[in-house]
Amino acid sequence: MPILVGIALLLALLIKTFLVQAFSIPSDSMQNTLQRGDRVLVDKLTPWFGAEPERGEVVVFHDPGGWLGGETQQSDSGPLAKGVQRVLSFIGLMPSAEEKDLIKRVIAVGGDTVECQKGGPVKVNGKALDEKNYIFPGNTPCDDKPFGPIKVPKGRIWVMGDHRQDSLDSRYHQNLDNGTVSVDKVVGRAIVVAWPIDRWSTLSVPGTFDQPGLSAAASMAPSALGFAGAVPIVLWRRRRLVRKARGTAA
Repeated sequence: MPILVGIALLLALLIKTFLVQAFSIPSDSMQNTLQRGDRVLVDKLTPWFGAEPERGEVVVFHDPGGWLGGETQQSDSGPLAKGVQRVLSFIGLMPSAEEKDLIKRVIAVGGDTVECQKGGPVKVNGKALDEKNYIFPGNTPCDDKPFGPIKVPKGRIWVMGDHRQDSLDSRYHQNLDNGTVSVDKVVGRAIVVAWPIDRWSTLSVPGTFDQPGLSAAASMAPSALGFAGAVPIVLWRRRRLVRKARGTAA
């Protein structure tokens, strides 16, 4: 029996370290997508293969520095409950109370230009996002804190909470790396609301992030295509002028 228990604990520890880990939602910044007290499962495996966060994903990341200001609350549980949580969090069956992590939605990735003016929508590379399916009812995209345009450096992301008027996200930390977060700080993508049972659901990427032309590369495509199309015309006109000049000389 001790051997079986030891194997089970080892497997749970390996799963927590390399595959999936549970995290608790400590604030209202992601309502209504996530509620305070929800437990989410975070995919930690994908980043091991070099994958970086994508637009629209909900990600957990380590505090880049001073972000946690007022978004977490200390637990009032007693010493026994805290001890049990430490043991269970060590093997990945409960979130840790000591970890300095946040959870937000990725709005823009490296190479993107993101902005939002008062009264308008969030724009990524000039494309407006339709956010009514996930931002908190009654919220505006950014009226409380307009921003940009901001160019997101490679290897970094711009994140925002779904409860825009109750989220100290990238907009409020532009004094540090323009509010962007290094992908090295990302723990993984939240994929499932696992607890409470009646709130079980998957955390999919909203359709607005699939719209054509959203990526920075795609936004440059029309001008690139225009240039490519213009080159043959210019060469043709040049050859025509050369032939005409030769005919006149003859």
